[in-house]
Amino acid sequence: MSASKSRCAWAESDPLLQTYHDEEWGVPDFDSRSLWETLMLEGFQAGLAWIIVLRKRDAFRRAFRNFDPKVVSRFGEKEIAKMLENPGIIRSRAKIEATIGGARVYLDMEASGTKFSDFAWNFVEGRPLQNSGPVPATTPLAETVSKELKRRGFKFVGPTIVYAWMQAVGMVNDHAADCFRREVCARAARKRS
Repeated sequence: MSASKSRCAWAESDPLLQTYHDEEWGVPDFDSRSLWETLMLEGFQAGLAWIIVLRKRDAFRRAFRNFDPKVVSRFGEKEIAKMLENPGIIRSRAKIEATIGGARVYLDMEASGTKFSDFAWNFVEGRPLQNSGPVPATTPLAETVSKELKRRGFKFVGPTIVYAWMQAVGMVNDHAADCFRREVCARAARKRS
């Protein structure tokens, strides 16, 4: 991307962050599996910087078999032990187990007739919220979504993680007012409605 383009300040410090910002962050994502993957990766970020997860994302995808919930839900101690030895990912037993548990919750929701995409997007009535003020760390809506995810059995889904996920998957357009991606993401939202 051209250096003359204005983008969100958080994305300026690293070329990988710039690419992620310019191509993915804030784009409305309606794919259930992809939404679940992003939520699980946001959980791995807990206590860390997103750039760490982003640098390890390809290794995460290999370790978690492209975040296929059917495959991940069957992981047991053998797969956990292998991941705990994998320097390519964040080696947190609790976060690995939360992802395996999250796959099982995802499949339970699907089996009961609830698509994860519908579940997520119903919180914003199917249309991304266009935030025009200062970017918060969390919101009352993120707290509501967090409580519902926890009630269903997801872990590492506190309100701050949930709000970061909502931003990443385009449920909230938090691109800065002068960011060249703000209107692109807003247009993507309008196309959907």
